[in-house]
Amino acid sequence: MAAFSTTRRVRHTASEMFDLVADMERYPQFVPLCQAMKVRQRIAEPEGVEIVVADMTVAYKMLHESFTSRVTLDRANLRILVEYLRGPFRRMENRWEFHPLGAHNCDVKFFIDYEFRSRALGLLMGAVFDAAFRRFAEAFERRADAVYGKASG
Repeated sequence: MAAFSTTRRVRHTASEMFDLVADMERYPQFVPLCQAMKVRQRIAEPEGVEIVVADMTVAYKMLHESFTSRVTLDRANLRILVEYLRGPFRRMENRWEFHPLGAHNCDVKFFIDYEFRSRALGLLMGAVFDAAFRRFAEAFERRADAVYGKASG
């Protein structure tokens, strides 16, 4: 079992950061270990909530694993919940929260809790995944600077 959480204060709006994390198709361009992302289904729910079912392929050296998740994009509350459906994990949950701080800043809260189905895979990939998840929030912040421009002051 592994869990990680962090809060980062960034110089971008909560809405911009939400949009960046919600744009899953672009993950292979900048997310650590993400080799491919395929959206299978999008469902519009009431109150601006969107449900996305997606397959993510992660790769490290010769090892490639794919898993399917159900992603709830809650724009009104600036929250994203990722729930594991199938793949190499016994369980996995990931949450993002975006808290506005003034006109151009926000706090980004990132949480992930996971456990590999196979003890052998956990031993092989655990340290790599742990290191990658610890770099996720930073990767999204760098991506925001590239997409929206590096904010000053």
